[in-house]
Order: sequence, then structure tokens, then C-alpha cells
Amino acid sequence: MTEFSWPVRVYYEDTDAGGIVYHANYLRFFERSRTEWLRNLGFNQDRLRREQGLLFVVHDMTVRFHQPARFDDRLTVTCAMTQARGASIRFQQAILEADRQSLLCDAALTLACIDSQQFRPRPIPKTIRAEMQHAR
Repeated sequence: MTEFSWPVRVYYEDTDAGGIVYHANYLRFFERSRTEWLRNLGFNQDRLRREQGLLFVVHDMTVRFHQPARFDDRLTVTCAMTQARGASIRFQQAILEADRQSLLCDAALTLACIDSQQFRPRPIPKTIRAEMQHAR
């Protein structure tokens, strides 16, 4: 399984009153990493929606919080596809503190491929699946 990494800096807007990253913002960091993973494979999500009528949406997610990230921390957000099936993709993701490489948060999730008009599941196109499998 090939792991994709994306750097993130924690900004003040990412934190709560205590100066730590607000829990929902970890999901944003995960989303950015998956978007950049797709872009790295040559797929722009807006173009996929516009030209092929497809979207990738989160179907389920299990998140574990281990340590807090703080204002101005440099993070590494990883993304690794573990399985691709008809209309779904499974991922393992992690957020690490970049300097110490300590695990802050991790998640297991499933993305569903859906039709952008009807919002119903649809098979992942063969060309996209082939690139995803190749990156694996």
C-alpha cells in the first residue's frame, strides 16, 4: 500500500479557545490529503463532476484522537487506499506531528462514488480505478 503525504500548518483559525485544533478540523485535513492524492493521480474533483458526472463522498468514518495538535504545528497528513471495489474506496489516514512524527489522529473511512445529479452510487470508472490500483 503506497502512502501519500501532504503537509499542513495549523493556523489560529483551526484552533479552539484552548489553542488546540478543534476536533472537526482534523476531518478537513483528511479531506485535503485525499483531494491532493486524487490530484496527484491526475484527477481534479471539479472536472470529474463536470465532465463525468461523478462525486466521491464520505460514506463512513472511524476517527481516533491520540494527541492534540496546536497552533503553528507542522503536520503531515497521510492517505493510503486499502481497497477499491465497485463504487467504493477504503482508506487509512493519519495525522502526524511533522517534526517528531508522533501520531495525533488516525481514521479508517470509505468513500462512495456517486452520480452528481441523482446522488446514487455508481461504479468507479475503469480509467480512474486503474490509476488508483497502480498507485497502490
